[in-house]
Amino acid sequence: MSGAAATLTVPVESQVRELDAKLLLCCVAAERGFPVVLGSRAFVHYVMPFVPRGVYLAKSATSLSQRMFRIIRGLGHEIVAWDEESLVRGPTSVYYEDRLSPETLRSLSALFAWGRDDAEVFRGFPASTGVPIHITGNPRIDLLRKDVRAYFQPDVDAVRRRFGDFILVNTSFRFVNAFVPGLNLLQPGPAGSAPKLGASARRMGREFALGMAAHQQAIFDAFRELVPVLSERFPDHAIVVRPHPAERDEPWERVARGQRNVRVVREGNVIPWLMACRVLIHNGCTTALEGAVLDTPVVSYQPVQSDRFDFPLPNALSHRALRPEEVTRVVGSILAGRLGPLDGAERARLLERHLTALEGPLAADRMVDVLAALGYAARQPPRPRLGRYLPAWIGGNVRTVEKLINMLRPNHRNSAAFHAHRFPGLTESELEKRIERFGRVLGRFEGLRVTRLAPYVFRIIGAP
Repeated sequence: MSGAAATLTVPVESQVRELDAKLLLCCVAAERGFPVVLGSRAFVHYVMPFVPRGVYLAKSATSLSQRMFRIIRGLGHEIVAWDEESLVRGPTSVYYEDRLSPETLRSLSALFAWGRDDAEVFRGFPASTGVPIHITGNPRIDLLRKDVRAYFQPDVDAVRRRFGDFILVNTSFRFVNAFVPGLNLLQPGPAGSAPKLGASARRMGREFALGMAAHQQAIFDAFRELVPVLSERFPDHAIVVRPHPAERDEPWERVARGQRNVRVVREGNVIPWLMACRVLIHNGCTTALEGAVLDTPVVSYQPVQSDRFDFPLPNALSHRALRPEEVTRVVGSILAGRLGPLDGAERARLLERHLTALEGPLAADRMVDVLAALGYAARQPPRPRLGRYLPAWIGGNVRTVEKLINMLRPNHRNSAAFHAHRFPGLTESELEKRIERFGRVLGRFEGLRVTRLAPYVFRIIGAP
């Protein structure tokens, strides 16, 4: 490494899920002297040939990232990663096939784990490349801590003014209700033929993908039948349905039609909604872990059960209900104050292996400590030789042209509509207000400055 501090580049795929946590990480890094680039993952990739050499934070290490990782490294950047999806996962063997790739792992300088369980799974990968694994926790969990969650209090107050005492139904059916139909596990075949595997299912294997699709479809159908039951049973409470960031809203809007107290809402980070609601209903959703940390009563509706296809950790952190009448009974007890969250000691026992940094230094600080220990705070990675840099620069710009063409294609995974769905507009002023709010809560980050680099891409630097 040589020269000035490495630029930390932090891409965001799903704004409502990732932005606040990654912004906190960026604030910590900028406070420590890192120039930071933050923005929409798609548009960050477009500008990578023009970003000063540094370290890129990847959201996963799947085989789908191989091309972009080669470009990033060829441009002179190094790569670190965490996996957004490794906290809540199915069978480990399927996780390995779906989420880890030897080639992408070989591109990494460091891998960050949510907790000890996460790290053990990474280490057990049969094609492990020996990438250093750091158990730092994840900034998404920082936001749940008692010393940080006040960041969301203005949003909590606004939600409560709007909906009063409400029941939150969080859905997680991206495998069967994807915003882009081509991302569903199964795709319709020719008339009279069996369905085909979608692109997102091929790494899982046909047998598992077929079984998971059938399992998820059954739960999806049951949840759509549950919402009117909740509406009728609890007419004095709003029922707020919040679809997964990668889901279509239309099926839920059809369910809400004619139900006076049902609303479909996906705006903003889920955390203030979890803080404001009286009870969360889910099945196998990460929000159950977030609710458990926030002391929100959580109910897992499991109309069908499977040791192979269920996600055990979020369901274990919940009161369980197998039939609609059990859901209404448990929810009624919670609303009446007779039942609260799952026992605190039991929650702590279940979470202990999975979540690091619930106390002590923030996960964001621990991650920046690792980056500093690797030398990025003081020096850029070395300039690549021209024979490596030039193909990467050309390849990155060719890829950008391909992706921009795909943005014009309806129902494509790179379509403009899907990008707008996952990353709505964002301004310098909005980012500055969020940074100011973090500053008030934590007593930090004074003097950070935000400038716009490109559409949906921003630079954050510390005080001179």
